[in-house]
Amino acid sequence: MKNRSTGGVFLGAVVAALVFLSGCAGNASIGKNQHAKMLAQGATYNDPALQAYVNLVGQRLVASSDDPNSTFTFTVIDSPDINAFAAPGGYIYINRGLLAYLENEAELAAVLAHEIGHVTASHHNRQQAASVTNSVVATTAYVLTGSGDLASASTMYGGELISGYGRDMELEADGLGAQYMHQSGYDTDSLLEVIGVLKDQEQFQRVQSKSGGKPVASYHGLYASHPRNDQRLKTVVKAAGQLGGETQIDDPSVPGEFQRHIEGLVWGESVQSERAESRYYHNKLGFTFEQPVGWTVRAGSKTIVARAPNGSAELSISIKRRDQRLTPRSVLEKNATGTLSAGVALDQFGLKGYTAVASSGEKSRRVGVVDYNNLSYLFDGKAQEFALEDGVLLSMIESFRPTLMAERQGASGYYVHYIQVPRGATISSLAASMRIPNAEAQLRLLNGLYPRGEPRIGDWVKVIQ
Repeated sequence: MKNRSTGGVFLGAVVAALVFLSGCAGNASIGKNQHAKMLAQGATYNDPALQAYVNLVGQRLVASSDDPNSTFTFTVIDSPDINAFAAPGGYIYINRGLLAYLENEAELAAVLAHEIGHVTASHHNRQQAASVTNSVVATTAYVLTGSGDLASASTMYGGELISGYGRDMELEADGLGAQYMHQSGYDTDSLLEVIGVLKDQEQFQRVQSKSGGKPVASYHGLYASHPRNDQRLKTVVKAAGQLGGETQIDDPSVPGEFQRHIEGLVWGESVQSERAESRYYHNKLGFTFEQPVGWTVRAGSKTIVARAPNGSAELSISIKRRDQRLTPRSVLEKNATGTLSAGVALDQFGLKGYTAVASSGEKSRRVGVVDYNNLSYLFDGKAQEFALEDGVLLSMIESFRPTLMAERQGASGYYVHYIQVPRGATISSLAASMRIPNAEAQLRLLNGLYPRGEPRIGDWVKVIQ
């Protein structure tokens, strides 16, 4: 990685360099560990050809970057969110949700080049290590579960996956990305086109937020830092396009290749479902926990009860609205009966909780609290022979987590398809067959026609079917 810090007092420079190098190694390790976790939990989009194509474009850009010999890993994430992000260690991710709204390979290259720029400029190492750790962990939790609450709990804000780098860092990443695009043969103006795609999404989401009251999601601060007509951005892009030196062929993309890989792309929620037979899944509330062999689980309107086959033990789960002022421990102490002992804090997949043994007379119970999605889940486990069964009860509580993206029940699903616009067709008539919310607006967003554009006869446009 390249250290772009300027000179200063010699001793200060040495100290800064040592901190930088240790941060590099630590942050890279964070990125590697989180990447392994994401792969293990099935966060990647199941399309090997598309994965290979995105990697091909990314590696072409890396070869033209400031760190051509560094190892970069490019991954398409099975998430509908309009986002891409870079993790320490050269791990670049792009959500399939963003791919659906891009028009061509040059725009894909613009997204990847921008993220590569964050890595080569060492932006992760110029932030505090603790902040990087929280951001990457929160990103992993969000990608795998789709829970915005988990992201918010890890010092995130709004719908962002990585906290904003700040306008100067974003602009630096754009300048570097534009250089890498130019040196790879891509039209640098495509970076401006991508900004237009993101600003259209922002405008659409602002309209939706007025009625739904939800915060506007963001591409790690890009909306806030890049006005559509940002003159500083236009200047760095233009400067990159005027660079001399050797470049690859004028346009490295193969005509129609981008369209071929996007055809059939899943749109919206994931359609794959990889559920373990050894777990219980609650579809509506989006949580899961281990279900021991032979145990049954019954979900009522107020309580969920897991019971051993011979009735020798059971674990009940009740739900109450979360009080943000209280810790899980204080909630447990407030609601449990009996004397609490052997208390342990829980931290599982981004969720905070607390568990203990509650004793009353000669009887003991395993109790616990886990906070998730603005709710507090209260566990109460009992057994005829508590000492023998407590390990099973505790294991069930510790296994409680959000349902992963790959575990969500897939319906028939929606997919991106290309069609040629027939004579007399309009956005309204084409959207009539799309059984999705806000079909007309989404059709315009998919094809760069938002908010009032219309296609021409014979144009190839994306539709959702």
